[in-house]
Amino acid sequence: MKKIPPFSAIIFDLDGLVLDTETTYFIAWQQAAETMGYDFSLLATHTLSGLHYQSLIKVLQASFGEDFDLQRFNQLSGQCWRDYVQEFGIAKKHGFDELLAVIENLNIPFCLATNSAEKNARECLALAGLQQTFSVIISRDDVENGKPAPDIFLTAAERLQKSIAQCLVLEDSLVGIAAAQAAGATPVLIPSAVSIAESELSQNVAVFGDLNQIAQLIGNKSL
Repeated sequence: MKKIPPFSAIIFDLDGLVLDTETTYFIAWQQAAETMGYDFSLLATHTLSGLHYQSLIKVLQASFGEDFDLQRFNQLSGQCWRDYVQEFGIAKKHGFDELLAVIENLNIPFCLATNSAEKNARECLALAGLQQTFSVIISRDDVENGKPAPDIFLTAAERLQKSIAQCLVLEDSLVGIAAAQAAGATPVLIPSAVSIAESELSQNVAVFGDLNQIAQLIGNKSL
């Protein structure tokens, strides 16, 4: 089993790490594009999973033309997303409940640190039934620079009253990993859906398949 250095606190990312928001975005994008008369299946050759919105725009324009109506797409996809999550909620990522149980049992301090605005983060947590889970939430609103700058994680460590060097940061993206490394934390990658080549990672980044693997590791070791 993989090893991670000793730590005294855990910092969670939100989208793609705690919550499966990626699936809800994909469904909304598909519904919006098809409402506009475009065949979304044409994008099957692209890797949409894990894309940031700016990257998605480039894929849409490359596939459907420079005259693709982004403003209408934005409006439709936003409404489609809200309709979907209001009906179905947002799923938690596999292993989150198990990991949460372990760290609460061991009294390990933890918090959420996300590039999302606080209002959006809290809405998504509520839709997943996690509105009471994180007593400390650091959002993009709290810092001058978002990830990949280290600000969010440094602020999170300060709120937890822990040295950043003693913080384990759980992330699903290379942007988040870069921010954790810049902050001086211990970064751990749990890829959301996109396979990431080892060449893109430094040798100091541990990679796990899901949060349950981390729960088993922490639960089986003395901290």
